[in-house]
Amino acid sequence: MKGLNIVSSYSDQLSDQGEEPPLQTAFDRLLDGIAHLCIIVSGILLVFLIVTFGWLVFGRYVLNDTPTWVEQSSLLIVVYITCLGAAAGVRNNTHLSIDFVREGLPALPREIMRYIADFCVAAFGGFMAWQGWLLVMDNLSRAIPMIGLSESWRAAPLAICGLLMVLFSGVNIAQRLIKYGRK
Repeated sequence: MKGLNIVSSYSDQLSDQGEEPPLQTAFDRLLDGIAHLCIIVSGILLVFLIVTFGWLVFGRYVLNDTPTWVEQSSLLIVVYITCLGAAAGVRNNTHLSIDFVREGLPALPREIMRYIADFCVAAFGGFMAWQGWLLVMDNLSRAIPMIGLSESWRAAPLAICGLLMVLFSGVNIAQRLIKYGRK
């Protein structure tokens, strides 16, 4: 029933290739816990998003009084769901990728391409964290219309997701280097 597994991790991919999965250290469990927390928070926010849109429809068509805060809060929530889900996807290796070319190559080019992919994700995450932090700092005094929170709340997930992407990609690279250093 491996084909029905929706969430796979790097260790699952290694076991599919006949390699031993790496030992789970306390640090790995911590990172897996952070990724799992990102998924849980995203799920809770998704439920809240659905409930608020239900309230929007009810308010608009039944009460004839449209709640104006729903649109802005929904935009804020979508940013958190997307960014936290993307960070967890980097840790769980479930992000969007086209790997049939890489997996068709011999071992050395395949591994080089994995390093390149992780480096690119880490570089993108670093840029996202940096620019997200600049947005947070630049928008502290601006309020989001209708809900009154600082615009920085809208930019914070970019910085958080970027940092997590750098961390998770860096750990992937380090674990591969350690694994090949032992051979």
